[in-house]
Amino acid sequence: MEESTKQLAKMLGDRIRSLRLDLGLSQEQLGERSGLHTNYIGQIERGEKNLTLETLLKIARSLGTSLEQLLHSIDPLDPHTPLGEIVVMLSERPATDQALVLALMKTVFSWEEEKRK
Repeated sequence: MEESTKQLAKMLGDRIRSLRLDLGLSQEQLGERSGLHTNYIGQIERGEKNLTLETLLKIARSLGTSLEQLLHSIDPLDPHTPLGEIVVMLSERPATDQALVLALMKTVFSWEEEKRK
């Protein structure tokens, strides 16, 4: 593996390990959930394997998360851009606040569309 690919594989493996541990799962349990061998899970977490999208999807689903969330911390949005700032602010708020902001955004965008007509 090329050095940058090794670094990416290590960061992804660290992220998978962190999510697995947050759920209180062993490597064996994650392997059972995802249909992957326990040794392979260990290799992934150590950054020794270059994963396919299919394997990433299996792991994400087994961890109860999306590919987006799995990869978020690996290549996050720039928090100094407007979109990045919005994402950071919303990610720190409870789901009820996020739903409220979403409803507000839909209302504002709908109102803007009506103004343009």
